[in-house]
Amino acid sequence: MKSSRIRRTVVAAAAVVALPVSLGVMAPQAFADPSTPGTPTPPTASVTPSTPTSPSESASPSESTSPSTSTSPSPSTSPSRTAVPSPAVPFGPECSSIPKTGAGSFVEMAKEPVATAISHNPDFSTFVSLVKKAGLTDRLNTAQDITLFVPTNEAFKKLSTADLDQIKNNEAQLRKVVKYHVAEKKVVPDQLPNGVFSTWEGTTLSTSGSDRTFKVNDTAKILCGNIKTANATVYTIDTVLTPK
Repeated sequence: MKSSRIRRTVVAAAAVVALPVSLGVMAPQAFADPSTPGTPTPPTASVTPSTPTSPSESASPSESTSPSTSTSPSPSTSPSRTAVPSPAVPFGPECSSIPKTGAGSFVEMAKEPVATAISHNPDFSTFVSLVKKAGLTDRLNTAQDITLFVPTNEAFKKLSTADLDQIKNNEAQLRKVVKYHVAEKKVVPDQLPNGVFSTWEGTTLSTSGSDRTFKVNDTAKILCGNIKTANATVYTIDTVLTPK
């Protein structure tokens, strides 16, 4: 009987020791991180799917990216320059005197060599007769890329009878005057504002002016310029040029 009491006492003592130990083991498990492997994960609350956002609510104006509007470059400002006529068409206050159609018109002159082309216009008859008398018709018709300044009949009327007779009757002077009206190269409108050109006579002539108003040697006005012929460019003038 004494031994039975001893066993009960031992069992009771063991129970007192074991209970705190078991509680110490269980307590950490109760507060363990659910994400720790081996730890039961508590059930999560169900999540209601979010409602799609309408296009107007999806992004604020600052967040949406609209196609950028390309801005055309502003035209560059070219250096200032004197205005000149188009190089493609005749210009001048007296271009209306050129026949509109047929022989002597711009279209027909463009098909013929220069001496032949000007011969079809009666306003140039005096100069044409001097070209023939000087024996320069063929040379003018066969030269390439030259420029001919043609005085009108009115231009010759500015000369005195004595001066005109001296040109007509002096062969050397005649050829000198006619050749002085021929520039050795093609003269385009861009060159007229401040041009200097060598002539068949051996010296130079100059051009000046702006817009559609130009002069040769500061005296002869260009009446109709940039007339095309098959081998030359023609500028009609209101004054006979005098070699220096």
